[in-house]
Amino acid sequence: MARRPPAPVSPLPQRDGIDPVHVRLPLDGAWPTVRAYLEERYGTAAGPGRIAVMLDAGEFVGPDGPVTADEPYRPGGHVWFHREPGPPEPVVPFPVEVLYRDERIVVADKPHYLATTPRGRHATETALARLRRDLDLPRLSPAHRLDRLTAGVVLFVADPARRGAYQGLFERREAVKTYEAIAAHDPAVTLPTTVRNRLVKDHGRLDAYEVPGEPNAESRVELLEARDGLGRYRLAPRTGRTHQLRVHMNGLGLPILGDPIYPALLPEQDSEDYRRPLQLLARSLEFTDPVDGTPRRFVSGRVLAAWADPVGWRG
Repeated sequence: MARRPPAPVSPLPQRDGIDPVHVRLPLDGAWPTVRAYLEERYGTAAGPGRIAVMLDAGEFVGPDGPVTADEPYRPGGHVWFHREPGPPEPVVPFPVEVLYRDERIVVADKPHYLATTPRGRHATETALARLRRDLDLPRLSPAHRLDRLTAGVVLFVADPARRGAYQGLFERREAVKTYEAIAAHDPAVTLPTTVRNRLVKDHGRLDAYEVPGEPNAESRVELLEARDGLGRYRLAPRTGRTHQLRVHMNGLGLPILGDPIYPALLPEQDSEDYRRPLQLLARSLEFTDPVDGTPRRFVSGRVLAAWADPVGWRG
């Protein structure tokens, strides 16, 4: 099957480090105008009359300029627009540290609570948007992602021509990631061990869960040290399923401290308590650079609070 040609360069600039929405018009369909398609796809979410207002204001833009209200529908065409700004996002009060930067990549040390990329209600307060703004790198893109509640090392690609090369490291499992976690210490749990099972994460459901079938998730778990009823664990995922490490630790009877989902879903708060972050850290990332063959290793400088100050954590 022939590959679809890449989309043209967006005629709209970023806003606050956020790309405009790109819409590729479906190849099949019987919409008489672009407006009719936009009304069908976005009309309910935008609200009554909002699509017409945006069209009149020239906020929908095609490769040749603003889309008019009566512009004929062309299958496979392209339209861009900026989402309307929602309520101001709470500022995550922790910095993104830059561990390394060259002309091809940026390696960041992400704090807890900051999403890697825009998603849902988190847009401007994300590591990607911050780095694009702070480093003046509007074409920066992620090579992989960390959960919002997980801190640690994340690789971004500064050269768009090299994005596929660096993303391929993770798709082919050639990038070696190690994590640290703080959880209760249970001498009855035999470690080290390798956990393998099949995990599913349904859209709209907060937790991932195990189902019968061929394993698609694998993690190595070992105890580094123990004191005062707590353990500091080294976690080495072989795969990258959503919430994999959190589910595997919980399955061992060692739920990670500060986890709002495992073992039990906690009520969502109006504002987050930054004093109790999930005690999970992407400690290191290693790979052979796919461009020049250089061995790369990056290590987070962050310290998990429950291990650094267990009395303060409990108190």
